[in-house]
Amino acid sequence: MLHSIKSYIQFLWKSKNEHGVHSPFVFDLVTKCFYDKKSKPEYAVLKSYRKSLLENKITIEVTDFGAGSRVFKSNTRAINQIAKTAGITEKRAELLFRITNYFQPENVLEIGTSLGLATSVLSLGNPKAKITTLEGCANTMSIAKNQLLLQNLKNIEFVATEFSTYLKTQQPTTNNQQLIYFDGNHSKQATLAYFELLLPTVSNETVWIFDDIHWSEDMEEAWETIKNHEKVTVTIDTFQWGIVFFRIEQEREHFVIRV
Repeated sequence: MLHSIKSYIQFLWKSKNEHGVHSPFVFDLVTKCFYDKKSKPEYAVLKSYRKSLLENKITIEVTDFGAGSRVFKSNTRAINQIAKTAGITEKRAELLFRITNYFQPENVLEIGTSLGLATSVLSLGNPKAKITTLEGCANTMSIAKNQLLLQNLKNIEFVATEFSTYLKTQQPTTNNQQLIYFDGNHSKQATLAYFELLLPTVSNETVWIFDDIHWSEDMEEAWETIKNHEKVTVTIDTFQWGIVFFRIEQEREHFVIRV
């Protein structure tokens, strides 16, 4: 908790709004996407999805995986309790929708389905996209799959897998993922491993979003490593997320933006 408070104070000190942004690409993204306050009909779908999870008291066995295929936690929890503590918040869900809608990626990869809240956002953001979502717990993924089908969201491929195993075996060089949402394992080791495994997929249109970059000192170290990678040209720190671009025409810059 103390680390989060300290990090947030530092973020507020460094952060800017659109008036401190001189890159045309980032300025347009901030003004036309981040700060778009207009209501969207899709927001009602997202609220309905969240409400249905919060009202669901069915218990399931939840299993999470650490590095490799090592199980480090298995317990029984009610779906509504999982929904309260896991997955994307309402504010971040609406921002993720706007980002997906703004860039219109054809291919999307989500690392960490959980109950499918962010998955629904990605699907609604571009219904024409091909979305692949990975989840280590088959029971949790089953709930997400059923909920998403009830919302008639059908452009999603569900894969129950240990993340690094999947990324190592799916030949990422031939699978260009234009948007990747990293929300599966908030550790430095895992985050950097996924980053390296997916680097062969990057193109000029690639957008990567890393969740909880200030979660811990280790995650902040991972974020600094990612920012300084030679292929990365632009990053945006929104405190909750680190957003990464590989646009070769962009001047190398790092932004800290309040949203």
